[in-house]
Formats: sequence, C-alpha cells, structure tokens
Amino acid sequence: MKRNRHIPLWHQKASQRADGVVLWDYHVICVQRKKGGDSPCLVWDLDSSLPFPSPLAPYVSETIQPSFQLFSEYQRFFRIVHAPVFLRCFASDRRHMKDSAGNWIAQPPAYEPIVAEDKTAHNLNEYNEIRADEVSVNVEPDLIHAVYTNKLGVVLSENQLEEFFTQVSS
Repeated sequence: MKRNRHIPLWHQKASQRADGVVLWDYHVICVQRKKGGDSPCLVWDLDSSLPFPSPLAPYVSETIQPSFQLFSEYQRFFRIVHAPVFLRCFASDRRHMKDSAGNWIAQPPAYEPIVAEDKTAHNLNEYNEIRADEVSVNVEPDLIHAVYTNKLGVVLSENQLEEFFTQVSS
C-alpha cells in the first residue's frame, strides 16, 4: 500500500476548521531541551495556535493526537536532527515553492535561500523522504548519539517521540 505524504496535525493556524486540523506534506518544529534542571521540553511551532512555546507532552497530545485512529496510509514519522547539525547541513533553494512552470505558488520569504556549509543549494528532499528501513525500532543510546552526528538525524514513530526526549541528556 502506498503511504500518503500528507499527515494531519491539529491546532494549526492555516486551518479553516474549528478543530484546526491541516494536512501537511511536511512540518518543521523545534523541540528545546534546556540544560540542567527538570524543566519540560518545549515545542516551538510557528504554525500552532497552542501556547508558544508549548510543553512537549501537551503539544503531542493536542497537535499530533497519537490516540486518534488514522487510516493506515497516514503514518506520522519524525526526523530528529540536532539543531547545530541541521544548520550546517540543510539547504533549500525554494524550488518546492514553485509550480511546474516555475512560478511562485506563494510569495517566498524575504531572506536569502538557505545554503549548506558544503555549498549544497538544495537537499530538502533528503530530509522529507523517509524510508521504512530508517524508522528506529527502539530508543537506545546509539540512536541518541546518531542525532548529534548524522546529517539526517534519526527517524522515529509518533509513539517514540516523547520517550526519545526524556532520554536525551540535558
């Protein structure tokens, strides 16, 4: 069965619905874990209508809604990349924001396109594509180490997301 590239997320500003659901082809958030202390991880989601930032547990419960039974073709996976690695390696020349004739679908951001440290102009597709063999089975120390070293980080299922961030050392 072919998987659908669109996944539902709730409480999104772009929604026209009362429940705030939107089908995104991809969505980027930042999860912040503060050093020291026992403060909760915070989610920074610029598209969310929830408090900004939101603690991870309520964000997962309200936005991802893992208890909501989705059709089998809708599976949500999360590519976790450590921010410094992402900032060095990610690149987007915005080609995904143009139609087949090369016209802008929406006005592009005012800032310059993002170029990777190695001068790569576009690799968004590498971050978006998720293969079944990339999805981690267990959250273990090697997996956590890979987030800090792998250009594309690691891929988790929606049920592993909170567990992962509880095991990341502060």
